[in-house]
Amino acid sequence: MLLFFVQVSVAQDSSTVSVSFNNTSLKEALSTIENQTDYHFFYLENWLDGKTVSGNFDNVTMDTLLNGLLDKTVLNYYITNDKRIILTQNSLVYDKLPEGFFPKEEKDTIVVEKEVVEDYSPIFYNQEKPKKSTPVETVRIGKENQGDSRNKYTLSGYVTNSLSGKPIADLAILVQGSNTGTTTTDDGFYSISLRPGVNMLETKLIGIEDVQKRVIIYNDGRLDMALNEDYEMLGEVFLENEADNNVTKAETGAETIDVKVIKNIPLVLGERDILKVATTLPGISNAGEGATGYNVRGGKADQNLILLDEGVIYNPSHFFGIFSSINPFTSGNVDIYKGSIPAEYGGRLSSVFDISTRDANTEKFSGEGSIGPVTANLTLETPIVKDKAGIMAGVRATYSDWILKSLDEESLKNSEASFYDAIIKYNHQINENNEIKATGYYSKDRYSITSDSLFGYSNRLVSLQWNHRFNEENKGSLLLLNSEYKYDIEYDGPTDTDFDLGYSINETQLKLRFDSKLNNKHTLDYGISTKLYNVQPGEIQPSQNSSIVDPLKIPKERGLESAVFLSDNFTVNEKIELNAGIRYSTFAALGEATQRSYLEGVPLSDATVTDTLSYNNNETIETYGGLEGRVSARYSFNPEFSVKASFNNTIQYIHTLSNNTTISPTDTWKLSDLNIEPQRANQYGLGFYHNFDSNKYEVSLEGYYKTSKNILDFKTGAQLLLNENVETELLQGDGKAYGLEFLVKKKTGKLNGWLSYSYSRSFLKLDSEFKEERINNGDFFPSNYDKPHDISVVANYKLTERFSLSANFVYQTGRPITYPVGSYVINNSEFVLYSDRNEFRIPDYYRLDLSINFEGNHKLDKLAHSFWNISVYNVLGRNNPYSVFFVTDNGEIKAYQSSIFSIPVPTITYNFKF
Repeated sequence: MLLFFVQVSVAQDSSTVSVSFNNTSLKEALSTIENQTDYHFFYLENWLDGKTVSGNFDNVTMDTLLNGLLDKTVLNYYITNDKRIILTQNSLVYDKLPEGFFPKEEKDTIVVEKEVVEDYSPIFYNQEKPKKSTPVETVRIGKENQGDSRNKYTLSGYVTNSLSGKPIADLAILVQGSNTGTTTTDDGFYSISLRPGVNMLETKLIGIEDVQKRVIIYNDGRLDMALNEDYEMLGEVFLENEADNNVTKAETGAETIDVKVIKNIPLVLGERDILKVATTLPGISNAGEGATGYNVRGGKADQNLILLDEGVIYNPSHFFGIFSSINPFTSGNVDIYKGSIPAEYGGRLSSVFDISTRDANTEKFSGEGSIGPVTANLTLETPIVKDKAGIMAGVRATYSDWILKSLDEESLKNSEASFYDAIIKYNHQINENNEIKATGYYSKDRYSITSDSLFGYSNRLVSLQWNHRFNEENKGSLLLLNSEYKYDIEYDGPTDTDFDLGYSINETQLKLRFDSKLNNKHTLDYGISTKLYNVQPGEIQPSQNSSIVDPLKIPKERGLESAVFLSDNFTVNEKIELNAGIRYSTFAALGEATQRSYLEGVPLSDATVTDTLSYNNNETIETYGGLEGRVSARYSFNPEFSVKASFNNTIQYIHTLSNNTTISPTDTWKLSDLNIEPQRANQYGLGFYHNFDSNKYEVSLEGYYKTSKNILDFKTGAQLLLNENVETELLQGDGKAYGLEFLVKKKTGKLNGWLSYSYSRSFLKLDSEFKEERINNGDFFPSNYDKPHDISVVANYKLTERFSLSANFVYQTGRPITYPVGSYVINNSEFVLYSDRNEFRIPDYYRLDLSINFEGNHKLDKLAHSFWNISVYNVLGRNNPYSVFFVTDNGEIKAYQSSIFSIPVPTITYNFKF
């Protein structure tokens, strides 16, 4: 605001002007007015650069004319008595002081409000002096309007990478000297409320150069920023999407992994692995080394919704879980929800892994790759339309076959173990309000450890997304998604029993989602979705004319799952924030199909069938549904300490059929139908969160209790594959899980990393009045994935800006197992007597990994940036058991233990980026 003292008041000029402009430069328009009137303009010429005006003005006053010409600019004007027109940028000129400016009781005292006077001395994050001085840019936003009495204005815009042009997500934008701040969304958008006048803004994100801006705001406005990368930050190992996000957000049980910074964590065979890093966080584990699937807070592996650009990945692993099938070079952030699951997600009980791919480079051609002992990875990006559209393609493959063939072991020379995955991403920013994205993904595994069987499985995914911004407060997205998982087995044995066996599941989803910021207190997320399942439960065909195998094809299953959802993030005040959501989901099992009905109150078997029902195409067989509530709340005792509580209700309509301890590629997915009900769960959570030393240290303690029902299990000796009436082999029971999760992080400094500890228990109860449907006398017993103690330590020590050491330590309680405890003889035949299910445990698991990273220099003008990773997996050579099994040898029962990696495994990997 400017205060301009003059000797006379503004002239009251009643003369009128008639002019017409058609896409005329503003400078030329002002000259025209000067030529036709007695008025003269005073301004800086660069204020008018690029500005044009159009319009017909017939017999209008000078005020009306100027208001029309300057309406779309940040220019204001002041007319003096002698017909001089002074243009000002952003601010107004006042020729008198407002009433009450001088208090009556202290007429000689001039009061200067704190908002007007600013201390521009730099304030740095964590009170640390920056390594290099960056000048503070002053930016003026908006146009001051007379009579506008608002005490807050909205500043919004997009933040991009200055080199690649890609959006920068999860960038913290903070207002110095206050608790105000925000973060950018996945598309780089931000919105923040600022008080009128001067505000000092600073940005914070690991890997991006810190920037300060002096923003003088007069009205609502837009400020886009293009930020540089900070190569000095490459040594960090973990990234939070906001410095105090763990304390300030209402959600419990939420984690974020930034894929760019996991390179330092030593993993098997030098391969970066997003999901393996996730298992070092509390509450997330797997059944063991080399096991496929993940167990979250005592849940089954099929209770996790794993998304890649919103499309479902049914099997996210290569080679039985040794590698992840998600390419780290094309991935951006991984958001994991294990407590407060957003209302827009459904269909699984335990968690959501929301993995997003990076947008392609729209500035220049670039790439990234790695070469390791058994895998190679290459990602390329190129602009299609400069600064607007780009395409990214990534391919990863293994060349392990040549290693197997070169071994001296004759039994492995004919083995095969290969995989590859490929992804392509296209993104196009049509204009500031419309954006389209398309992702295609495919992965394939083939392996043959025995000489007679060749196994293969694959994932395929297509994701199409249109994002539209209606205005600064309202956005929407329309998504079309398709996913497919299938496997096949080719058997070529020594007898006439050759066959081909296959299975597939395909789903197509349409989703419409909206985000609306009602005001500074309420932000709404709402939408609808519908998903169509097509399942081919399995078929077997003879592969040779001489084969005696009878062909069999299990009838196809179809189902329609739909939902409507709404959530509100409500900031009550600085201390209390609520996130309340509701989701109503329905599921309809559809024909064409045949279903059997059974007598009520008795075990399902061929002997208890009462009728066989036939359903036409798209006819509804059975429907299920219900409300799913999602509520979480946060209370802040102070800016660094808060307590949170949450409740989640979830429903799952799809199940895996497996009698293996861990997920197998030959497991099948089964839809709920007339005889199999959906799984349901309720989870309660409570947590305490504290940050120390300006957010350098983070500590959290979370507890949870979860109950579930209709959890699918199987009868002893069940035949699940290629069973036309598989419901007769299944049991549905209750589950319960509870635990404590402790996490401490050091996020900055030469030594950084985290320690996590989980105490987690998981139990099942399969009770019935009939013995054949009762397990362990109907009592709760430990599930296959019940592992009470889980400790992970990830540490990185930066020796210099280019050299760092990393370590990874894991300890887990051995998982449950059923042991033979004796034998008995019937009719001269000996049989094994087993213990109660999961009564014993295999030995505990622990492992230490070490690595060292050598980075090239960090010059910006290099052709390529590179680093070497040398790591040793399982340094201690621990012979960790993967499973324990029993065989009968000459009438004696013997126990054997299988392991995946029983010796130290050294690797060296070269990584490059250009």
